[in-house]
Amino acid sequence: MCRQWLRFLFVLALFGMPAWTLAQTAAMAPAANAPASQAQIAALQQAVAQAQMSGDNAWMLVSAALVLLMTAPGLTLFYGGLVRRKNILGTMMQSFAMMALITVLWAVVGYSLAFGHGNGFLGGFEHLFLRGVTLAPNPAYAATIPEQTFMVYQLMFAIITPALITGAFAERVKFSSMAVFLTLWSLVVYCPMAHMVWGVGGLLNFNTPGAHWPVLDFAGGTVVHITSGVSALVCALYLGKRLGYPEENMAPHSLVLSFIGAGLLWFGWFGFNAGSALSAGPLATSAFVNTHFAAAAAAITWTAAEWVLNGKPTALGAISGAVAGLATITQASGFVQPMSALLIGAIAGLVCCLMVLKIKKIFGYDDSLDAFGVHGMGGTIGALLTGLFASGAINAVFGKGTDGLPHPAGAIDGNWRQVWNQAVGVGLGWALAIAGTLVLLFLVDRTMGLRVPATDEVEGLDLSQHGEEGYDLNG
Repeated sequence: MCRQWLRFLFVLALFGMPAWTLAQTAAMAPAANAPASQAQIAALQQAVAQAQMSGDNAWMLVSAALVLLMTAPGLTLFYGGLVRRKNILGTMMQSFAMMALITVLWAVVGYSLAFGHGNGFLGGFEHLFLRGVTLAPNPAYAATIPEQTFMVYQLMFAIITPALITGAFAERVKFSSMAVFLTLWSLVVYCPMAHMVWGVGGLLNFNTPGAHWPVLDFAGGTVVHITSGVSALVCALYLGKRLGYPEENMAPHSLVLSFIGAGLLWFGWFGFNAGSALSAGPLATSAFVNTHFAAAAAAITWTAAEWVLNGKPTALGAISGAVAGLATITQASGFVQPMSALLIGAIAGLVCCLMVLKIKKIFGYDDSLDAFGVHGMGGTIGALLTGLFASGAINAVFGKGTDGLPHPAGAIDGNWRQVWNQAVGVGLGWALAIAGTLVLLFLVDRTMGLRVPATDEVEGLDLSQHGEEGYDLNG
């Protein structure tokens, strides 16, 4: 009996004392560990914020690369295949030159004029030579990525916009004059339009307090496609037709190249539109889905319309329709529902097809690669359809009410005034593009001359402007 009690006391001492000690420690722990818990919470919050910044920054750098891919090789191959064989290098060089020229211009002054603090029409000079553009975020534009990331992402838009114009005057403009004209155009037309729509205090920026005409332009329908497309039409009218147009056959020399270019454009456009969410969140998903849906719908309706009008569905029509859908959905991509995106794409394919196959012939202008018919018209109808189909459920762009529900964004939500706001943005984009382009064309033409001599045009831009050929057929 005595042994049993001794055994019981031994077990109690062995297991009971540590448990009692732990209980006492736990009782005293809250007071001792309270400051540590607060520090841990703060460290956890900081880690979450850093993880979000890393994720958003990674997506935005990839998106910037995708948009650059749209210019080269995307646009260079797309445009290069559409011209005659003797002009392929000259055409590709025009887009490639923008990658170099606009990059330097953007670093020196372009970014400041587009996104610096200024007035309602143009930014100031605070970021001249990228002064103050650091690796810290600029909350006025994107709170979770470095401002340098935002700057370089916007640079890719500034590069491709003037490159789109080259499709209108392909095969007949001097390389030197093209370089000067488009460099000046970027300062006179692109930067002011980018500031008005996206810049701090911009006249059309929906974030500007008291803005009378807040324009919804998610990824550049007004800033990119209207300005470039309308300017392209002005260039085509000012320069006149190519020698032999329309009697001479000027069919694309390689639709294979254009097909590859169109595929790269479609691929890169996900960075163009989904990247404009400026984060890797659900809004990027919405823009991604809408971009793909609109391109597919437009490719189908353009092909169907061409089939009915000309009796055959062509490869050129299919890829042109896809690009038209991409251009048209750009403005709406972050504001509309997927089914609205399908409808917008379908409308784009029909309208742009009629512009290229019928309206251009009626008026007789020589828009070599249909920059106006696809981008100018696509951007215009896309802007108006954005006002019609924008949904607060997708993007509560005008905030939320006290009930937590988003304020109406577009006409389908009950905000019919937004269609008028979009029309004002379209009107200003057209006016600025027409006036700025005409003035610059006149100045460059008077000082340098725009068109190549007739003998050079017959010989081709590859040899006359660059002294080389795209294809060595005798090699």
